Amino acid sequence: MSEDGNTYPGEIGNSFYETVTGGRKLIPEFHEIPAKDIMGKRGDDLPLIEEDASIDSVLSILAERDHVWVVESKGCRKLVGIITEHDILNIFSPAKKVLYFGLPDKRSLHYETFEKAEQIMSENPIKCEPDDKVEDALNSMVCNRITKVPVVENDEIIGEITLHHLIGKFYEFIKTFSKE
Repeated sequence: MSEDGNTYPGEIGNSFYETVTGGRKLIPEFHEIPAKDIMGKRGDDLPLIEEDASIDSVLSILAERDHVWVVESKGCRKLVGIITEHDILNIFSPAKKVLYFGLPDKRSLHYETFEKAEQIMSENPIKCEPDDKVEDALNSMVCNRITKVPVVENDEIIGEITLHHLIGKFYEFIKTFSKE
């Protein structure tokens, strides 16, 4: 403990160190939790937009969030795609020079205009089901280099698991066990 009475990371015997080492032992248990028990943003809290929505509507959501799930139509939660900040970056970026044989990425405002969400979305996002384990969701995230997966039941989105959400849930998980 320091002179000011606080314990800081790196000091022997502090709760941070104990949390990290205890957390390492709990990872296999955490991996077994079903997606439905850990997913965030259920129901109306999910960022959703219809595939025929205007680009203006897409940008208004992405001004506040880093992604939006694209569904078939209003009132329908059938997942058809995702639009992320990265998709918008590709559209806004200057024309790309091609350093190899082939065509440049045509998804740019330099080549065409976009009117609807379906024109800029990434189709068929990687997804998980409510009974899939956290380990499955994490493996999908790592293998596909993504930070969020929708939780889908009967082709309809019912929630999502994001990396930030998993970090928070894991922290809660190890804190619960460190109190026991």
